[in-house]
Amino acid sequence: MFPSSEALLAFAEAAKLGSFSAAALKLGKGQSTISTAIANLEIDFGLVLFDRSGRKPTLTQQGEAMLRHAEDVLRAYSRLGQAANTFVSGHEPRLSVALSDTYQSDRFEEALNSFGERFPETELECLIAECDDLVTLIQSGRAQIGFVEQQQSYPADICARPVPEQTEIALYVARSHPLAEQKWIQADMLLQYRELRLSTVLGAQTSLSHGRSWSAPSYLMLMEMAQRGFGWAALPRWLVERFGRDSLYELRLQAWPRNIVVDAVCSRRQPLGPAGAWLLEAMLS
Repeated sequence: MFPSSEALLAFAEAAKLGSFSAAALKLGKGQSTISTAIANLEIDFGLVLFDRSGRKPTLTQQGEAMLRHAEDVLRAYSRLGQAANTFVSGHEPRLSVALSDTYQSDRFEEALNSFGERFPETELECLIAECDDLVTLIQSGRAQIGFVEQQQSYPADICARPVPEQTEIALYVARSHPLAEQKWIQADMLLQYRELRLSTVLGAQTSLSHGRSWSAPSYLMLMEMAQRGFGWAALPRWLVERFGRDSLYELRLQAWPRNIVVDAVCSRRQPLGPAGAWLLEAMLS
């Protein structure tokens, strides 16, 4: 039979305090209750946990080894109780956040530190998606909060609010690409070369070349394609600065780079729980 948490607690306190009577006093039990609980543990384990030959009981070598396991189990019991209390109070067991690669924010990383302290039992999942793909994740309930490049319009069931920070998108090519030889280019020069663009509905609508193009579902994949010289791409500047500075060249042309407003989005049909509401407010305040 698996020992009860009460028996394990009696064992742990007696070992810590060096006395069955002290453990009984701390736990509000009779000394005989503590002694019986520990004796039953020894029977269940088939081990002698305490040497009782002296004035005070002392742990045997087997008792010292078993104490470490008993403390692990007691900590697990404690986490189990904390989790139950958290979920009974309405906190979400899991929160999924969808992020666009356009958005890189120190605020988000700082908010996650506080989130982990405030909601230790809530599992946090981060997903990467762009534009209409990200909105679909929110609508389907696959994600509860999203941070996406601001769109001209949203479905009626999506609530959107801009975050305080903006981001920049610029045009890049590999340093070996012919366009990299030009210090300043005209927009019509882009038509002569392949565009690398997002494979989303919005990405198709905002295509700059209106000609031949390759597509990918994420900015990270587009950056890797640009690094290989397959074409030019509009990429978040922070992404290139962090991962592609040595291999990509920023094209200089009128109206670029562009400032991008990022919206925090959530569903009107599926209200956020306490953890989600706190995280959203932390990102907007």
